[in-house]
Amino acid sequence: MSAASTPTVLVTGALGQIGTELVSALRERYGSDSVIASDIREIEGHPVINNGPFLTADVLDKNSLKVIIKDNNVNIIYHLAAILSATGEKTPVLCERVNVGGLANVLELAREYKLRVFSPSSIAVFGPDCPNHAPQITPLNPTTTYGKTKVTGEIMAKYYWEVHGVDVRGLRYPGLISWKAPAGGGTTDYAVDIFHHAIMSGKYSCFVGPDTRLPMMYMDDAIRATLELMDAPVESISDARGGYNISGCSFSVTELVAEISKVIDPFECTYSPDIRQEYADSWPDSVDDTEASNDWGWNAEFGLEQLVNEMITNLTRAREVEA
Repeated sequence: MSAASTPTVLVTGALGQIGTELVSALRERYGSDSVIASDIREIEGHPVINNGPFLTADVLDKNSLKVIIKDNNVNIIYHLAAILSATGEKTPVLCERVNVGGLANVLELAREYKLRVFSPSSIAVFGPDCPNHAPQITPLNPTTTYGKTKVTGEIMAKYYWEVHGVDVRGLRYPGLISWKAPAGGGTTDYAVDIFHHAIMSGKYSCFVGPDTRLPMMYMDDAIRATLELMDAPVESISDARGGYNISGCSFSVTELVAEISKVIDPFECTYSPDIRQEYADSWPDSVDDTEASNDWGWNAEFGLEQLVNEMITNLTRAREVEA
């Protein structure tokens, strides 16, 4: 592929929360026909399916992935297919199979066909022994199966780069907040669900406590970070390549509720913490993204106030269109 030519991109897990918006951004950049979306399921009427090529694919079926890569001359894979934290704890064996086995298939095919790969990590790699403000380099002792699979993914990314020359890159995504797609079974889903309930009923029962503070990010920032990381010249990418810390904004549930209440009044939030509270408690309050900033110029744009206004405005407009 020449520098001037358009790459062919494959996105796995394309119907999920991140995939829905990443596919849209990639198609805008490269053209719809150059971005192949794939997922294990098919959702009728989904914009990803309606607006460009879509193939059903199971990332555990290496041969089917190989056929897609060969038949379409794929150059870059954004490997998003995964089982997230809360869901992963209910099905830990499947979580390990999909998250580690699926990535192994993608990396082996990337080695064979000389592909570039984006494979996301997560703040779930951190454990209770991590400082509240998590540095890039710190002990990674997660308490969840999902977190352990993401630590393994970071190690695999570094190995495939150092041993096989496969250019794999990843970000430790914080909790992601988006109005375009539902949350996907993660511990930070409350920060998406709360907006839907606030608009629909003015009430929400939160599954973590009021003082729970976690690193969060508006999806627009997350998509931009993903593209900026993959655009960065290879010589600028450090040993953090498998999982760069990126910071958006950190806030407690109480602070989020207060900000929503400025726009939607009255709004009442009650609290019924469940097992997801334990997962949240094992993660840091915020992350240090100095390395991402120094290596490839990362800088978040959305703070809490702007995030809340964007979510409420867009969700309200979307509900009006549906009505």
